Amino acid sequence: MIDIKKLFGKRVKELRIKKGLTQEKLAEMIDIGERNLSKIECGNCFVKAETIAKLLNALEVNSTELFDFSTYQNKNLLKEKLIEAINNDTIDIDLLYRIYRSIKI
Repeated sequence: MIDIKKLFGKRVKELRIKKGLTQEKLAEMIDIGERNLSKIECGNCFVKAETIAKLLNALEVNSTELFDFSTYQNKNLLKEKLIEAINNDTIDIDLLYRIYRSIKI
């Protein structure tokens, strides 16, 4: 069973970090407490529709982007494909490492 609260929380955190916002700043932007934002990001609680609308504005994304959980559902498959590509020498490991270093948070 999919835990929508955890997936949503991970996505909010990912988008917040990508935007360069602290929890404190995003919480201020959407008018909730920092602790409440932390609970959302940890998947311990969900949000009201009004808060979702504020998140969309603050993170400058549309609803499709906010609710795109595909990367989390297929994480193990992605790992397997990358490991297979590395083991079969079908991927440029140096390039892969440079990409990893450039996006590592």
